[in-house]
Amino acid sequence: MPTVAILGASTDRSKFGNKAVRAFQARGYHVYPVNPKAEEIEGIQAYPSLAAIPSGLKLDRISVYLPPAVGLKVLPEIVARGCDELWLNPGSESDELVAAAEAQGLNVVQACSIVAVGMSPADFA
Repeated sequence: MPTVAILGASTDRSKFGNKAVRAFQARGYHVYPVNPKAEEIEGIQAYPSLAAIPSGLKLDRISVYLPPAVGLKVLPEIVARGCDELWLNPGSESDELVAAAEAQGLNVVQACSIVAVGMSPADFA
């Protein structure tokens, strides 16, 4: 089963960070929502940070729904954790963040991860 950590996962069903949790879950991913203020999102255990996700677990994707400045702050944690693909969703990307992530050897994808799994954010109104 593929794995994804959603940085910026939200308990608010109108936010893209919540829609992503539901989209990945609907597509058979094992979802790890990351939100320091939530214990659970959509019935799934939430984690306060990437580091709190069990260390032996390989992440196929990390999908980011955070402002670029926050993304830059958590980049060292993303690098330490590792992933096959780092998805920067619309609004989370910046030239500075992309350059910094690529300089650390991360495979950066700038696109909507919900659309990439064959769904539309509108499916989760």
